[in-house]
Amino acid sequence: MTSSTTALVTGANKGLGLEAVRRFATMGWRVFLAARDIDRGTTAVQKLKAEGLEVEFVPLDVTSDESVAAAAELVRSRVDRLDVLVNNAAIGGPLAHPADTRIDDLRELFDTNVFGPIRVTNAFLPLLRAADNPRIVMVSSGMGSIAVISEPQWKDAVPPALGYPTSKAALNMITSRYAHALDGIRVNAVDPGYTATDLNNHSGTQTVTEGTDAIVQLAGVGPDGPTGGFFNRLGVVPW
Repeated sequence: MTSSTTALVTGANKGLGLEAVRRFATMGWRVFLAARDIDRGTTAVQKLKAEGLEVEFVPLDVTSDESVAAAAELVRSRVDRLDVLVNNAAIGGPLAHPADTRIDDLRELFDTNVFGPIRVTNAFLPLLRAADNPRIVMVSSGMGSIAVISEPQWKDAVPPALGYPTSKAALNMITSRYAHALDGIRVNAVDPGYTATDLNNHSGTQTVTEGTDAIVQLAGVGPDGPTGGFFNRLGVVPW
């Protein structure tokens, strides 16, 4: 891709989102770092600028219609198109046993992990459609794969929680449906793998650079690249 490529990453003040922004900026892309917390988002941008990278901050709370609309308008005032949208913002949710999980425990989780990407994607569609080769990357998880989470080795390793796995499984279907419906837009989901982030108290075995490999790969696909797929840094992930 050329240096004129524009990208926006949600939930980008830390972890995978911040590393994706750093890598895109290093590639010469014009990158919007979107985050809910203004202080943390601004601090993240200042940190990247201190490294010599050009990054712009956009306040964006994926759970708020008003915030998402304002973010889209702000980006629209600065650029005439958006080449890449990375829906990264997510929370971990409760780890309670399914039998002890209440509906109210899951509302914030689904508002962030499921409805958030829908809000953001729909709000930025006009800017994406203005691009020659628009791409959307949904940051999912192997825990959202029924095939992966059903493998015997994960039985005792993964908590039997309802929230996070089901939210990512829903995001996978959302990815498939957008890819089917949005002609000319590459839409794919990625599994970052077991990466050291706040979601797992930094117990992951991969670095954030390794965790963003698939994000960067799918963000850079051409018009003949895949769409409607699920990938990690090594290749295709089963649904």
